[in-house]
Amino acid sequence: QVRNMATLKDITRRLKSIKNIQKITKSMKMVSAAKYARAERDLKPARIYGTGALALYEKAEIKAPEDKKRHLLIGVSSDRGLCGAIHTSVAKTLKNEITNLSNAGKEVMVVGVGDKIRGLLQRTHGNYFLLTFKEVGRRPPSFGDASIIASELLNSGYEFDEGSVIYNRFRSIISYKTDEKPIFSFETVAGSESLSIYDDIDADVLRNYQEFTLANILYYSLKESTTSEQSARMTAMDNASKNASEMIDKLTLTLNRTRQAVITKELIEIISGAAA
Repeated sequence: QVRNMATLKDITRRLKSIKNIQKITKSMKMVSAAKYARAERDLKPARIYGTGALALYEKAEIKAPEDKKRHLLIGVSSDRGLCGAIHTSVAKTLKNEITNLSNAGKEVMVVGVGDKIRGLLQRTHGNYFLLTFKEVGRRPPSFGDASIIASELLNSGYEFDEGSVIYNRFRSIISYKTDEKPIFSFETVAGSESLSIYDDIDADVLRNYQEFTLANILYYSLKESTTSEQSARMTAMDNASKNASEMIDKLTLTLNRTRQAVITKELIEIISGAAA
């Protein structure tokens, strides 16, 4: 009987704990739903920045010559977790890109946007980091945030030839896809043979355009990643709440059965004592 009473206390304690956790996950789901609604609303105009910024690159068919070795990878995540495998997906793509580019003889450097990507890569690929940025994801990203990242990168002294921005592209409330956008240095853009169709572009204008394009692509990637993250967190918290409900039901059933067993045993002891 002592063992059953101890079991009852353990089950009651665990049941209370899970109910408290469920309250937290439900609250987090509601907060994420509100943030997701805003992020999705902001995403549509932000996508214009991403597509418009690359118009010149695509029309001029700009690409770095094969003999150019320096490749920059920018991984976009945030500082916050509890959103499924959304950060792991970016980290996995970065690791694969680092391996493939290194095997091809390229010099690879990484810029980590968000503390999560730094944490996921620090142990195995920490020597590839050029810059890392924190305080990402605590509030909706702005073009000013993207401009700061672009400015620090351009002022870092590292001269890359081409690169990629790796981020999570929002597809629907239940799905996202890890994608990438190309970026090029001013020298690569200016030295492109196909750029002759824009022969009246001044060098200063082209440099400003290249810098502005980098900020645009970063802004677009941050917006896509934020929307993907909020939808993933909302889904994760919804699943966690459902799992908590299932555990509560099972524990409640176990609690009732254990309590019934204790009562039955006590009744048997009382009846046996009375009969004696």
